[in-house]
Amino acid sequence: MSNFFKKLAGFDNKKAEENIEQELEVNTEEESGWMDDGYEEGQLSIDVYQTPEAIVVKSTIAGVKSEDIDISINNDMLTIRGKREEEESIEDGDYLYRECYWGSFSRSIILPVEVKAEKIEAILENGVLTVILPKERTGKQISVKIREK
Repeated sequence: MSNFFKKLAGFDNKKAEENIEQELEVNTEEESGWMDDGYEEGQLSIDVYQTPEAIVVKSTIAGVKSEDIDISINNDMLTIRGKREEEESIEDGDYLYRECYWGSFSRSIILPVEVKAEKIEAILENGVLTVILPKERTGKQISVKIREK
């Protein structure tokens, strides 16, 4: 711990400093360990909007083939999963900038309305995925009778 932070936090004695350093080491190990178990999935960026007829989900996923994308609906949740493969092997030290994400990605959203599952359409054009989810027309009112005992 630097002297600046020691003074700022008011740690003047050696015992308090050792306790804080041990606490920081434990927390760092715990925080870094939760993602190390093979978890390397990125989050897909999406735009979601609605029209009177449908919910529309759009995402830029350039470099991904349609066969590498999986779209599924479970109850009221839409999930898009995929994988972007890096085609060439470049040493880390040779990069000047490295901002593109390579590997598995996914995104799940809860749909705000029921959709017609059999009418869902997915289009991949020029690196933009568009998923069109037609809304189910469930505008009918259901009346519930009360039974007395």
